[in-house]
Amino acid sequence: MRTIDHTTEPRAQQTRRLFLAERAGAVPRSRDFCRRALTDWQWLPAADDEQLAAAEDVVLMVSELVTNACVHAPGGPCELRLAWDGSRLRIEVGDAGREPPRLRAPADRGAPGGHGLRVVDRLARAWGYRPERDGKTVWAEVPAPPGPRRP
Repeated sequence: MRTIDHTTEPRAQQTRRLFLAERAGAVPRSRDFCRRALTDWQWLPAADDEQLAAAEDVVLMVSELVTNACVHAPGGPCELRLAWDGSRLRIEVGDAGREPPRLRAPADRGAPGGHGLRVVDRLARAWGYRPERDGKTVWAEVPAPPGPRRP
């Protein structure tokens, strides 16, 4: 694992990148990385329950998107990117897979698996994917919760 944690566009947008070399441990590392970024961007510690719920939703979406890459993409996830511009947070997970992500029909709501993109679909303002030269990037965006400070 290689981590680059820096601001790419001061005062406009801050981007954090976590490079993931293997599936093992990718999900907990990604959640921890996300929590550190949310703390730096003053989403955490939350001032109230609404802000806490928004931060927890972001961590959950990161977990689901990285898990999907671990399960469905050859080689697992390559990179997690978080981009915060003061009004919206964009989550991106890159992998080497060529297949677009798809919402599965919920066959058995109580069975494990198959619910990750449904969770993202419900929590994100928007989500999608873009083909890349070496795979694809799956992304989700959420608005800022009430009250966090701008970068």
